[in-house]
Amino acid sequence: MSTTGGRVKDQVRGAEQALRGRITALEASLGLAQAENEQLWALAEMGARARLALEGVLLDRDLLAERCRKLEAENTALARDNARLGAENTRLAADNSRLAELVERLDRAGHRQSAPFSKNNPKACPRRPGRRAGLAYGRRGHRSVPSHIDDDIVVPRPRFCPDCGEELIDDGEDIVYEQELPEAPVRTTRYRMCRGRCPRCRNVVRARHPNQSSVALGAAACHLGPRAVGFITELNKGCGVSAAKIARLLALFGLAITAGGVVAVLKRAARAAEPTYRALIEGVRNSGVVSPDETGWRVGGRSAWLWAFVGEGVCVHRIASGRGFAQAVVILGADFDGVLVRDGWVSYTKFALAHAQTCLAHLLRRAHLMIEAGADHPAGLACRVRGLLKDALALRDAQHADELTADDYVAGIEALALHRDELLSMEPADAAEARFLRHLSREAEVMFTFLSVPGVAATNCAAEQAIRPAVVNRKSWGGNVTWDGAHVCEVLTSVIATARMQHRDPVGIVASLLMSPKPIVADLAIPPPKPRRLALPAARSP
Repeated sequence: MSTTGGRVKDQVRGAEQALRGRITALEASLGLAQAENEQLWALAEMGARARLALEGVLLDRDLLAERCRKLEAENTALARDNARLGAENTRLAADNSRLAELVERLDRAGHRQSAPFSKNNPKACPRRPGRRAGLAYGRRGHRSVPSHIDDDIVVPRPRFCPDCGEELIDDGEDIVYEQELPEAPVRTTRYRMCRGRCPRCRNVVRARHPNQSSVALGAAACHLGPRAVGFITELNKGCGVSAAKIARLLALFGLAITAGGVVAVLKRAARAAEPTYRALIEGVRNSGVVSPDETGWRVGGRSAWLWAFVGEGVCVHRIASGRGFAQAVVILGADFDGVLVRDGWVSYTKFALAHAQTCLAHLLRRAHLMIEAGADHPAGLACRVRGLLKDALALRDAQHADELTADDYVAGIEALALHRDELLSMEPADAAEARFLRHLSREAEVMFTFLSVPGVAATNCAAEQAIRPAVVNRKSWGGNVTWDGAHVCEVLTSVIATARMQHRDPVGIVASLLMSPKPIVADLAIPPPKPRRLALPAARSP
């Protein structure tokens, strides 16, 4: 029994020990499980935090993606705007360049206008008109004593003094001359032309008086005399008086004529002056130095051009539809081999045989405009060009005054040429200066011709002065209605201008042409023909 009980106790103890071991193992497992559970909770917390962080990252990703899409749309729009603005900038730059050239051209054109009117910028303290007093006043002009006296009238002295009433005594006499127009200046002459008939051919021959200007009969038997026609020609083409005003003026002198009659008289004078006009054209071609110029004109309301060619004592006007080489060659001829004193117009450069002198006044005016506009500094191109041209003119004046020897004069010309070449080597950044420099480069070889060729002027002022009366006339009556009227204008204007250049009476010249029974050339000094070059090379390219 005791043995059995002992075995049971041992079994119980073994079971207790085993149970305690299992409890210990379970406790250890429980501890591990708790540790693992704690780790799992920690991982769960980390997962929750990671999930929250991931949700934030995903939200930021979505926001960034949306912002990226917006930026891409804005970038596309900005690219389109950039392309549009680039094209507009290119267009505006071209417009700016074109408008700058237009402003410069209009500025030059405004200064070229010959109208003697204010430019809306009057001076605050203008100079007094007229010549200045002092030793430099010059010769004082006055009316000279008449060469003949028609009436000699003695004016008796008053008997009493008008101030105090005292009786006057004789104190000599004072002389006063007074010239007056007669009340009836029109002189009418009746020519009784005796006629004869040839018994053989039955031809009727009429006599003609040397003072007659026409032998027309019938309705045309009453016409104006040669001096009256010359007077009308001078008034219209020389003074710019319109036909209607000429008719009104002649009516004051007792000569009845209509505006249409004035036009007919001018046509008759032009027919008589046609041979003289052709001779004047030949005179211009025979001149060694010719100064041409042109200005705008109108024929029938359409644009045309009035040319003026001033030769050696002769002047020719021509009205043409253009201002190119084809129009200039009609007067000068393609084989003209003299010197052309011209401005910078390209048509004049096509005369292959001709020498040239560019107008320094045009270059000085252009340089002055650049300086006046503030586009140039004292060491800039315009100031240096102005100094060069003024030095050339000063050298010419010193040579004319015999202040230089021949060697000094040649050395001065060489120094001017070196200075010119130095200016042409400049590379200005300004567009206006670059254009001016290109123009100077084209005119460089003909800039100082007047210093080496006798009789050549430095400017084309002769042509501008010859064309100015026609410009003044243009402001009065605009131009011509027909091309026939334009031809009348160019013929009569040429004859009158040449007569004035030679200090001749234009009225007498026109009257002498009308009194001749057959076409003649007026008694004017016209340059004779001169030898021409045999070979005619091709015209230079402008």
